[in-house]
Amino acid sequence: MTVARSVALFAVAALFEIGGAWLVWQGVREHRGWIWIGAGVVALGLYGVVATLQSDGDFGRILAAYGGVFVAGSIAWGMVADGYRPDRFDVLGALVCLAGMAVIMYAPRGH
Repeated sequence: MTVARSVALFAVAALFEIGGAWLVWQGVREHRGWIWIGAGVVALGLYGVVATLQSDGDFGRILAAYGGVFVAGSIAWGMVADGYRPDRFDVLGALVCLAGMAVIMYAPRGH
């Protein structure tokens, strides 16, 4: 699997997981109702499916690496969906997480 395909899968997974969590949040916290909650639950399930499409077979590695994508993606989602304005520490933290993701997933290994 190419790095580009792997990164694309992480991006799709982030859209489903962060979007799903946001939909549930909207349904519960913003009182938008069960349709929003149900759509969020479906999206969260799809996130789980997309995560299985990574070529690496180590669940722990995939989910640990995805954690970095989740952190950065959550900040980006908040900016777009809710008008959140990250400060320099939010941005720095997200970059550190993405660097950690890259090390976990793409460091050369002698398999």
